[in-house]
Amino acid sequence: MNAWRVGLVLVLMLATPLAASAAPEGKVVLAQGVDPSTLDMMNQSESPASNVGRHIFDTLVERDATLKIVPSLAAELPKLVAPTTWEVKLRKGVKFHNGEDFNADSAKYSLERLAQGQGKLRGATFFAPIDRVEIVDPYTVRVHTKKPWPTFTTVMTFVQGAMYPPKVYADKDTAFITKTPIGTGPYKFVRWAKDEEIVLDANANYFRGAPKIKTVVFRPIPDDAVRVAALQNGEIDLAVNIPPHLASIIEKHPKIFLSSTPSIRTIQLMYYTHQMDAQHKTTGLYNGPTADKRVRQAIAYAIDADEIIKSVLDGKGIRVATMLTSMHFGYDPALKPIKHDVAKAKKLLAEAGFPNGVEITLHGPQGRYVRDKEVAEAVTGQLNKAGIKTTLRTYEFVNYLNNMVYVHKAGPVWLIGWGTPTLDAETIYGPLFRAPGIFVNWQNDDFNRMFDEAQAIMDEKKRLEQYHRINKLWVEEMPAVPLYQQVDLYGVNKRVTWKARSDEVIQAYNMSLK
Repeated sequence: MNAWRVGLVLVLMLATPLAASAAPEGKVVLAQGVDPSTLDMMNQSESPASNVGRHIFDTLVERDATLKIVPSLAAELPKLVAPTTWEVKLRKGVKFHNGEDFNADSAKYSLERLAQGQGKLRGATFFAPIDRVEIVDPYTVRVHTKKPWPTFTTVMTFVQGAMYPPKVYADKDTAFITKTPIGTGPYKFVRWAKDEEIVLDANANYFRGAPKIKTVVFRPIPDDAVRVAALQNGEIDLAVNIPPHLASIIEKHPKIFLSSTPSIRTIQLMYYTHQMDAQHKTTGLYNGPTADKRVRQAIAYAIDADEIIKSVLDGKGIRVATMLTSMHFGYDPALKPIKHDVAKAKKLLAEAGFPNGVEITLHGPQGRYVRDKEVAEAVTGQLNKAGIKTTLRTYEFVNYLNNMVYVHKAGPVWLIGWGTPTLDAETIYGPLFRAPGIFVNWQNDDFNRMFDEAQAIMDEKKRLEQYHRINKLWVEEMPAVPLYQQVDLYGVNKRVTWKARSDEVIQAYNMSLK
């Protein structure tokens, strides 16, 4: 190329501004089964709230679409610099939606709010090992833990570990935060009309670049058929928890498609064996039949989970022996699911002093999990046939949590789904079974000791061996009956590019419109 031509090209390049990334445009409507209970991410343990929160807030690290842990507000993955000290380098140049800088003060405030929120903030349990946070420089913190904590980095992917703006949130309570959610995330909070919609608007200054989609709307639609109809009519762009018997309708529809994946979530019945007070501490044995292990075992043998998967879920479920799926650290393939055996159930009841059967109440949510009410109805029918007279009571999910589960009034048996994105036994056994805890209704000193030991084992092989021992104790004592691993089914408008993830994360930032 001649020199004058080279010069002309350079002049033109300098004179022409670089093309800016396309401005956000369009709108997507995402339908979940329920409304969040709160938008204070630290005060919840629910996927519907977490999915909304992930649009507004960022965490130090996160899982990408392949579930690999990658830095987010951390500039690099945390480093263990001492047996009980993790150093985190923070990303520079990030601002909260209110213009406040993200820095070491933000990380210290957020993590110490969780550390000090034990028994107060519903999502703080996961972060109990945190002792204090030391500021090394404006963009470096050291997190000191009470003991060695091998899952520090994986727990930091939880949206409960969202980074908060300390200046505006200082001395503010959870009610203020849920009305005024301010993060660094790809979307800004606009409004929340309770039980109608949550509206978010694109953060044009997001540190990863502006989102492609301008407006995101979350709508709660508890009824499965209504949710599918709204998808068919084009009123919504994505629907969670498609009931398996309606999947074929979506597959045959010209404008929508089905996206499915095995979930990290398991569905189970939880038992009350002990009674807890308002501070979640044990006050004694539960005054009911499930305090007796033989009754708990009888209920488990009376349930035919394979039949429920076949008849209620159209085969879209996977039997599990514990609450750990094959994707979880701590999973033991040697353990097999319990086999349906009504005769054994009746024998155990007789040994427990109930030769004529027993009466229980089963509590459960409606509209939260795939066909949750229908699953509970099937369980109720099977128990009644085995001589376990069961009364079923179902509730709207937020009401279920606030007025039953969180205040220890859901006994003797309650249904819950659980799926934590650490993919680690720690965040299943800890929040649900390590007393005291907001979800815990079982007190077992051997389990507590073994769990505490596991939580401090840094050698991966030894930690796995410890969780295998914990699995065996858990199966023997049976504080819960695992029914199945959920298979997640989503219905999606074909104008949206999106693929289901096993960790149930829905993030509009990774969507685009055709």
